[in-house]
Amino acid sequence: MGSPKLPLGMAESILESISDGVFTTDLKWRITYFNRSAENITKVPRKDAIGRLCAEVFKSNMCETNCPLKQTLKTNEPIIGQSGYIINALGEKIPISVSTAVLKDHKGNIIGGAETFRDLSELENLKTELKGRYRIGDLVSRSKTMQQIFEILPAISESSSTVLILGETGTGKELIARTIHELSPRKKQPFIAINCSALPETLLEGELFGYEKGAFTGAVKSKPGKFFLANKGTLFLDEIGDMPLTIQAKLLRVLQERSFEPLGATKSVKVDVRIISATNKNLIRLVEQEKFRNDLYYRLNVIRIELPPLRERKEDISLLIDHFIGYFNKLHKKDIKTISSEALSLLMAYDWPGNIRELENVIERASILCFDNEIDVRHLPPEIISSHPLSPQKIYTAKMAMEREIILNALKINGYNPIKTANYLGIHKTTLYRKLKKLEIPLPKKSSKIATKK
Repeated sequence: MGSPKLPLGMAESILESISDGVFTTDLKWRITYFNRSAENITKVPRKDAIGRLCAEVFKSNMCETNCPLKQTLKTNEPIIGQSGYIINALGEKIPISVSTAVLKDHKGNIIGGAETFRDLSELENLKTELKGRYRIGDLVSRSKTMQQIFEILPAISESSSTVLILGETGTGKELIARTIHELSPRKKQPFIAINCSALPETLLEGELFGYEKGAFTGAVKSKPGKFFLANKGTLFLDEIGDMPLTIQAKLLRVLQERSFEPLGATKSVKVDVRIISATNKNLIRLVEQEKFRNDLYYRLNVIRIELPPLRERKEDISLLIDHFIGYFNKLHKKDIKTISSEALSLLMAYDWPGNIRELENVIERASILCFDNEIDVRHLPPEIISSHPLSPQKIYTAKMAMEREIILNALKINGYNPIKTANYLGIHKTTLYRKLKKLEIPLPKKSSKIATKK
């Protein structure tokens, strides 16, 4: 016995009531049906759509080269959830997802195609809003520790106090310093950075304070130092823990008197410079070992920011990957959309000794090697692939972690209301409750009561 079929009138009523746009075409690509939601999304009246070529009505970026309906009619295989956009009759760009199927008559003959499309504008706006909550300047993070830093950065930026940034190599210390500068009243003035471990003592002193012509052999003309160049702006002293003691004494004087003498000069130069320093070393231990001046340490340590390593904020990995994919798409003119679950599992399991800088390098390498829309395991470097052999359990764990993250974000957006959250995620309420139990996500008691009342 075959499956019961809906009466034609009932089927049409259902198509008219759903929120997805639906249209059908004949084999010559002329529109034969156009539902109410299709009118609302495209802003094209039904009477103007029926009988016209679908490409004239449904002006999509997929029409010319990658038409999903044409592909379905060619292969007889449906396409589900292909992303793209249309330009509606008002000239607005609308993000959509498209699904297609062949259209058959009662004898099973193919007579055309059917396409459903969903307006993703609201979802994209929510994604943008959500990203904004996890971003400040060029910094992105959803970890609790980094969010606490994000909250205090504006206040730190408004002040002129010295800042000491602590963290392992590659955790983004210079990016934090630049963000403080960009948020500060000095943002239109210079941001000058110098690595204190990159130069020997004699060269570092000249680079910081400058020198006069004839100050030493080879000084054939005067040269301004970083302090002079950073006047009215910000000077970032990276790897301050490697600064020689003699130069530490001169830096202390600048901090105390706001003036310095270039090498070979007889007069002091007044400067208005904000100092931000950073190190991956334990300055307290260096002070105890008499390798760092105690008085300078307290001068620098007015405001301290401690950045956690990436292995302690793995919830940021997927967010950072999206950020770097977008950046390298623009840089290398690529159109990479996502990363496979297997590749993400490896990146989530890796310990990242080089922190965010290492992750950035890995994604840059992958984006160069990737010639389709998805970064896969084969695009990752050998040391990451070999560090944690893939297993179904690890892949499953990573997927669960991502699903838990998505549901938690959706709950926050919807005030922990289960019904609103289920609608937002496009799943049934019972499915949401099942996932909450499976992923061990507790609901506040008041939210459950509200849901029960509704």
